[in-house]
Amino acid sequence: MQNDIEINNLFFSYDGTSVLEDITLQYNSKDFLAIIGPNGGGKSTLLKMMIGLLKPLHGEVLLFGKNPLHVSHEIAYVPQDTIANKDFPIKVLDVVLMGRLSKSKFFAPYSKEDYAIAYEMLDKVGMKGFENQKINALSGGQRQRVFIARALACDAKIIFLDEPTASIDTAGQMNMFQLLKTLNKTVGIVIVSHDVNVALNYATKVAHVNKTLYLHDVSKEESFALAQNPKEHICPIELICARRCNHLHKELL
Repeated sequence: MQNDIEINNLFFSYDGTSVLEDITLQYNSKDFLAIIGPNGGGKSTLLKMMIGLLKPLHGEVLLFGKNPLHVSHEIAYVPQDTIANKDFPIKVLDVVLMGRLSKSKFFAPYSKEDYAIAYEMLDKVGMKGFENQKINALSGGQRQRVFIARALACDAKIIFLDEPTASIDTAGQMNMFQLLKTLNKTVGIVIVSHDVNVALNYATKVAHVNKTLYLHDVSKEESFALAQNPKEHICPIELICARRCNHLHKELL
């Protein structure tokens, strides 16, 4: 069976400095994949290579069996900084409708179906009633939900998100991950996250990236109850003790 994402022996460098080495990964959209690792370890670089924004130095990346750029209409990307000009006076509904541009005729007005889908997706992400709000008036978490609604509006098979909870408080992070977990019932989720605690409670697979990649299946039996109790504190020490990694990391050999 063909994997939705297939990465084979991938290498990448910036200006001669190695960033990713011999990366191999298979992913199917039924999984919620969290990509974690230290700052500068190559997490965001790997995500950008998955969607075709960067080309590998060696190796290959296949998305639905094809070059990522050839199937860009089947995926959606939510970057960490979702709005470059926060003073631009665009309404929430207009942002979500942008997800329908590839479905509409060139220069044609949005159809009734486009509007219906935009409203439906706003409702799905919990932003119903915000249609006429200016995007720059929303909180960081609300903006992220709007851009996820835009991603859903384009009928994406996989949504790629780069640190969507970086500027959101703890409660907002929990709500965001719960939303993504719910969406994963019908769409693939690939997310770069700095929060190991939360990622382990919602992801089904976790890829640790620090030049090389180690993939972990997240067992539900081992999962902590953090998702059910957002006030519970799970510290990294507990995570390390509870989840022994059997991989031999090169730097430790």
